[in-house]
Amino acid sequence: MAGTASTVRSWLLLEDPGPWGRDALRDARLPERVGLELQRRCRAAGVRPLLIRRASSNASSSGGLACFTIRSGPEPPWIERTQLAKVRDILDLDLPSLGRGVRPGFEPVDGPLFLVCTHGRRDVCCAERGRPLAGAFATAVPGATWESSHVGGDRFAGNLVAFPHGLYLGRVRPDETAEVARSYADGRVSLRHLRGRSCYPMPVQAAEHALRTREGFDGVDDVTPERTEARQGVSTSIFATPMGRFSVAVAIEESAPSFLTCHSHAAEPAPAYRTIAIVRLPELDESRP
Repeated sequence: MAGTASTVRSWLLLEDPGPWGRDALRDARLPERVGLELQRRCRAAGVRPLLIRRASSNASSSGGLACFTIRSGPEPPWIERTQLAKVRDILDLDLPSLGRGVRPGFEPVDGPLFLVCTHGRRDVCCAERGRPLAGAFATAVPGATWESSHVGGDRFAGNLVAFPHGLYLGRVRPDETAEVARSYADGRVSLRHLRGRSCYPMPVQAAEHALRTREGFDGVDDVTPERTEARQGVSTSIFATPMGRFSVAVAIEESAPSFLTCHSHAAEPAPAYRTIAIVRLPELDESRP
């Protein structure tokens, strides 16, 4: 699963109870052309829009529609929340600024936010594995759990995105909910579920995962990419860690053909990353001119 998180830095989450069609914004029962216009504006601004709905019928609502704006990095991440009186109000947001990582000035959200993909019209795996997972998370962290439209990587269902860091976690089972939620609340990440952090390109995600796994770095902020270069099918990233700086090289390849979604009719290859080398770099001597 390493290196399979969609590359996203700015997010817009809009509450919509559904139902959702295959293309959530286009096929949802939103007011005429609101979904299409929002999709167009988000694409132009570099913002990922998702529809969300409450994961529990017992979840409290303060009226209106919940709307979250999120910046998942690489700068310090944040979440802000507001309530919309009507769906069309979403078109009043300054999406270009959000795409640049500018806070809109809504209510800050301090705690974690968990999205579980349950978009069954997009792929049945997300419904069959996502809905039980969403129910388990709603029980464990009721105020912080939402079902969401398609996040990517259907074959890794149950899929979970943990905010504000935008950590994609895959193949999470309902009985693992308490462990995963507690780890993230404590500033740690479940390495066996980690697909990648969305603010980084996929080869960097794969390299980070390889380094974390080998060295046992499970702190969310333990590994920070400094720079990356790609040459002749090899991506090399430099990371800062509590144990110094490391260079990680991964080969960019294709996997053997497989069924990439539950509704696939034919096997297809997908990008794959093979770790070539993990090297600890010598410490820089800052006293030298």
